[in-house]
Order: sequence, then C-alpha cells, then structure tokens
Amino acid sequence: MVDVEFRVLAERREGLLLALGQVVIANGFTLLRHRIATEADGVVLTMIVRGPANALLELEERLGTHPLVRSFEASANAPGPPPAPIAAKVETSAPATPTVDDAPAPATTTATIDHKRVERLLPQLARSYPDMFLFVHALDHELDAAQRDPTLRYIGQRVGAWVYKRDFALGAQLTLAQAIRHVALPAMRQVVQADLLGESLEITDSPFPHRGQRGACCHFLAGMLDGLLRTTQSGGAVRVTETRCRNTGAAACRFEIRD
Repeated sequence: MVDVEFRVLAERREGLLLALGQVVIANGFTLLRHRIATEADGVVLTMIVRGPANALLELEERLGTHPLVRSFEASANAPGPPPAPIAAKVETSAPATPTVDDAPAPATTTATIDHKRVERLLPQLARSYPDMFLFVHALDHELDAAQRDPTLRYIGQRVGAWVYKRDFALGAQLTLAQAIRHVALPAMRQVVQADLLGESLEITDSPFPHRGQRGACCHFLAGMLDGLLRTTQSGGAVRVTETRCRNTGAAACRFEIRD
C-alpha cells in the first residue's frame, strides 16, 4: 500500500470533491483526508489517499484527464500519520471508542442489500465522519436499482447505531419523544441542518434529492434516524418514514417517527 498526496487545480469548486473522490474510490484507493481552497489561479483540492501501488499509475491518468482538472501534482509517501480514530464524547472512564463495525446490525431483509459493499465502506465512513456523504454518494452510484434503497437505508442504520453508541450511550433511558429531541436531533445536526417539528424532523439541506431518482430518496438519512432511535429504545420497533422530500418539490425533507 502507498500513501499519495494529490494537489489538483480546477476551475470550479462545485462538485469537485465528489467527482474526484469517486475516481479515487473506483480505483481501489481510500481518501484519508482532503483540503479545498480558492487561490489566485483557481480552486486547489489537496487529497491524501491510500491504496495499492500497482494501481497508482491508472489513478493518476484518470485524475489527470478528468474534465474538471486543469493540472495536478502527485507526491508519494505523503507526510503525516493516518487519521486518528474518532474520539468518543464520553468521560475518560468510559469504554473504548466503538467503531462502526461494533454497531449492532438492525434486523432487516437481506435479499437486496449489498452487504459486502456495506462492510467495506463502514470503516471509511468512521474515518471521515461527519464528512461522509462523498462516500455514500459513490455507493449510491455503484448500486443496482433493486439494491439502492434498502442498502442505503441499512448502512444509515449502521451509522446511526454507531453514533448513538459513540456519543449518547451513557445517558439515561429516554422515551421516544425525549430520544428524538435529545439524541436524534443533535446527532443529525452533526451532518445536516435539522429542526424539530413535534415528533418529526425536518431537514432543509439533504444531499440526496435531485440525483436522478424519482420520489422520496433520503433513504440513508431515514436509516440513520432508525439506527439512532432503535438503539435508544433497546431494539424496540421504531418506524421512520420520509413523508416529504425536496426531490418531489417540497421545501424540506420531513421524517415522521412513530413507535
């Protein structure tokens, strides 16, 4: 395995990280960290990636010929240690920080879920959290239509269960209404703009609408809420339904939550 730092010069910022991140992932590399800035010559994206040395030349060629890239530089063996594990926001006497792999897998139908891709992606989501949507979008594009919705919801459940275990597991037992306010709302605000409406959550900036799908499409976020609240309720049934979606013309995406 080799660590490489790419410095990319581009004309525009919008969609740059998503597009090049997908190229990195498709070539078998992991995006360890990134930085993006606007300079006098244009937008500069710095990516530190890790992957197989024998695939490096192909990755460089695909990045160098990408239509968004004006020029790029690569330096192998990028300096600095790999990113540290995400620290748990708990007292020092608490158990060791969990990983996404530790999160309980909610009971769910497995026939159309791509479990192999889910397990491969979970460590990357832990390393990049809360900036994880680049990798979720990449998975979205790779999945077959029959697998997309259940797989995205399932991986959202796994992430939600992990976030609860990492940040909230030492709290008191809560009712569903309390859990929505004191667990789901602050947890979702780490990754999106969320507001509480009764026992519903409204999200104004979901990154999933308008990506070529029809109907309500925020399956990952619904799954994340499910994972957060199902864990809070000690495995009890929680129904999370997206009743409004910006993908269907609504001003915001709304999630109704019932036990």
